[in-house]
Amino acid sequence: MDATDRGRLLSGAHHDPHALLGAHPVPGGIVFRALRPYAQAVAVVVNGRRTKLDDVGDGVFSGVLPLDAIPEYTLVVTYDGTEFEVQDPYRFLPALGELDLHLISEGRHEELWRALGAHPMSHQGVPGTRFTVWAPNAQGVRVCGDFCHWDGNTGFPMRSLGSSGVWELFLPGVGEGTTYKFDITRPDGTRTLRADPMARRTEVPPATASIVTSSSYEWSDAEWMADREKRRAVHEAPFSVYEVHLPSWRTGLTYRQLAEQLPTYVADLGFTHVQLMPVAEHPFGGSWGYQVTGFYAPTARLGSPDDFRHLVDALHQAGIGVLMDWVPAHFPRDDWALAEFDGRPLYEHEDPRRAAHPDWGTLEFDYGRREVRNFLVANAVYWCEEFHIDGLRVDAVASMLYLDYSREPGQWAPNEHGGRENLDAVAFLQEMNATVYRRNPGFVTIAEESTAWDGVTRATSDGGLGFGLKWNMGWMHDSLEYVQRDPIHRKYHHNEMTFSMVYAYSENYVLPISHDEVVHGKQSLVSKMPGDWWQQRANVRAYLGFMWAHPGKQLLFMGQEFAQGAEWSEGHGPDWWLLDPAYGAEADHRGVRDLVHDLNAVYRRESALWQRDTDPSGFAWIVSDAADDNVFAFLRHAADGTPLLAITHFSPAVRHGYRLGVPDDITAWHEILNTDSHRYGGSDVLNPDPVKPEPIGAHDRPASIQLTLPPLATVWLRPA
Repeated sequence: MDATDRGRLLSGAHHDPHALLGAHPVPGGIVFRALRPYAQAVAVVVNGRRTKLDDVGDGVFSGVLPLDAIPEYTLVVTYDGTEFEVQDPYRFLPALGELDLHLISEGRHEELWRALGAHPMSHQGVPGTRFTVWAPNAQGVRVCGDFCHWDGNTGFPMRSLGSSGVWELFLPGVGEGTTYKFDITRPDGTRTLRADPMARRTEVPPATASIVTSSSYEWSDAEWMADREKRRAVHEAPFSVYEVHLPSWRTGLTYRQLAEQLPTYVADLGFTHVQLMPVAEHPFGGSWGYQVTGFYAPTARLGSPDDFRHLVDALHQAGIGVLMDWVPAHFPRDDWALAEFDGRPLYEHEDPRRAAHPDWGTLEFDYGRREVRNFLVANAVYWCEEFHIDGLRVDAVASMLYLDYSREPGQWAPNEHGGRENLDAVAFLQEMNATVYRRNPGFVTIAEESTAWDGVTRATSDGGLGFGLKWNMGWMHDSLEYVQRDPIHRKYHHNEMTFSMVYAYSENYVLPISHDEVVHGKQSLVSKMPGDWWQQRANVRAYLGFMWAHPGKQLLFMGQEFAQGAEWSEGHGPDWWLLDPAYGAEADHRGVRDLVHDLNAVYRRESALWQRDTDPSGFAWIVSDAADDNVFAFLRHAADGTPLLAITHFSPAVRHGYRLGVPDDITAWHEILNTDSHRYGGSDVLNPDPVKPEPIGAHDRPASIQLTLPPLATVWLRPA
């Protein structure tokens, strides 16, 4: 062996260890070489005959056998007097095909997880695991793990597969459950031990190793998946979402234990979907999953990947769709993860002004690099197809779209047109959306985008970003500002509740009351409200009734459905004891929970509340300027024209004989929901009898009705 090659091999900096190790024709026969540091002896076995190899130093063993061709063979390696017969990893051809390498190089491998990472398989008739990793700047890569006692010097050198930047090695005898990392020799000769970016299973944090895995899960949701493909567009269907932080929903439960409780609870409440805060592996629980290190691995805190599949399956069988928070905006700087993965900026942008995220101390992805874009696009596809996820809520989209996001002048560089738009991020989001929608009919993507970027939910073919829905952050902030005010002051801020209708049809919206609004000193939803305990609950009930009637889909974070008074904490989750019948105020909390149940039930039945969410013809104000009365009244219309009348009264007074203009073609109206009902903890000021219009004009309509408006309440009526 050439001295230079030998030095590079021993230092972990050789690009082609297979050219040195294994069996190779030489004058006089076949040379067998093995690198086995700490071995006492190595022998080669051919046709049952053992031949000892010479120890040539530094763990290298070599010998020439007088053979005409390379035979099938095994190695016998002796450690501390104990012999082990093993297959030689360096006798195997590459286990990754040319098409895979071509697609990786082009950034077009939509099933990247099938090509990169660790895959148990049978190769050339031998069981083992194929390890592959993208590290184009590395001088050399070794795979290391419990099979070599985590000694990097005894790790197995991988081969470079040309210009693709991919390194590959088939390790015979290594199977599922094996822990591993990649020992990478950087361009400057230093070494770094890294978790697999494509790992599909990890150790439980704070441990950081990757784990070889394969799925044996058998799905039982074929009916759900088939129906999803045929389902109407999401913006024309019922869509109410219960947001969940799995580790703290009921603290200590595993995925499989959650599968026994969560589907039943959510189905009873009547939500159509759950939205899971990030499930992908993350080192710090306090990040709630928003700083991801294992983009392809469900967090091991709650169980295995197949355990997570079981949870999704159980939700589907209960008729509940599963959305998942997805975080392609940034990643943490942990030195065992993605940051400068192979010694140079790789997943992050090489320009420090575009790499460092100014708000979170993290790094932003280089969306302009095709392999990085492929890593993320394939990741979105992976969660859809491997875990049957029904939708992705994409976090922090605004931070991706703008080069100057949270940056001062001089801290960012404009794009090629002189603008502040991150054109690479725009192209990535368009590609991601187009890809997942093409491959997964019935799927939905949702943007958490806090600016007025034009076309977030417009089709990519029309120049939009291609999302299905967008969080309406403006509605959320304005409406919460309004309801937190004392009723006596609300008339001066009436427009905070009506302004959303100015832009309600600019995008396809979700109305979110998310985890972000009930943490870090913002108080829980009920605690934001003014007044005494009765008024606080009444305000919450009125607000939820307004929210469910407003154009757009609904999202409510766990704990708010029963008026939890404390802020959410990931350490202990919702205060379930508030629903314990032994607790004196249990009825107060259960009343709000019962309202949420009924809101969802009536919402599903009344197509006027969801069928024309994105069509201006589905909404009409009755009165939008009754500021002195704190009253908002509007009509929602189904596709067939059937109306629903929603009135919200944000004053603690009772208003008798309140006149509202209505269409003159409805003979009578019937109250179908009243948030002041005694059942919900209200004062039971109802309109129990059908209300007939009178030929008295009001609010620019030829007919009108007179209602009793309960204090701090929302009332829904439909044609009797």
